Amino acid sequence: MSREGGSASVKSATRTLDILEYVVSRGRPLVAQELAEALGIPVSSLSYLLTTLVDRDYLSREGRHYRAGEGLSRLQARSPELALSLAVAPLVRTMRVELNETSSFFVRRDWDVEALVTESSEHALRYAVQKGARAPLHAFSAGKALLAAMEDDELDRYFRETKRERFTPMTMVDQASLRREIDDIRASGFARTSQEHTLGIQGFGRAASIDGVVVGAFSVAVPVARLDAQVERDILDLLARTTAQMA
Repeated sequence: MSREGGSASVKSATRTLDILEYVVSRGRPLVAQELAEALGIPVSSLSYLLTTLVDRDYLSREGRHYRAGEGLSRLQARSPELALSLAVAPLVRTMRVELNETSSFFVRRDWDVEALVTESSEHALRYAVQKGARAPLHAFSAGKALLAAMEDDELDRYFRETKRERFTPMTMVDQASLRREIDDIRASGFARTSQEHTLGIQGFGRAASIDGVVVGAFSVAVPVARLDAQVERDILDLLARTTAQMA
């Protein structure tokens, strides 16, 4: 049943589509051995493809069984958030490849940020962000970037309505300090957190706009053990270039 292509990349793409078509057509959970036998895909190659499809939510895994995932339904939803997710995913992936540090795109949910797209560093020592995970605006670099993008009246309401949790001894929670930092972010365009949510992790963020409307923020999380002046310059340069591509 497998339709082989003329190159490794074409073969991989063909096998990926074969897997999706077969799982959807059967309408029931399937084990990897069934897929390998039906599609003629070596188990070693199949394992890699299945892991990728599960990571991207096109398949879901329950024990040894695989079934169609939510990602397939979202492809047909045509929602604005899906369009945004599809637009930023390759940019986040490029950031992660260039830096080999965990790179993400966050959107605002009330007074929180939520990870819409994330790619983890391949280093053994890394900070992992769970897709869909939420965190308070004040504790993440992406959240601070979005705070700085608010109009003053909305920012005033934020300070009235929130009680800001201290996650580490370095977490900035008092209004005066946060307002000073927001002024700095507005001047530079870049937000930073220094071990404010997780000890040992430095964050860098920058708000992203489409047609002048802020839609979220890109961020990079780096263990402080790997951070130096050159790494910071590379991160800030890439954040600037990436948000310019979005705009």
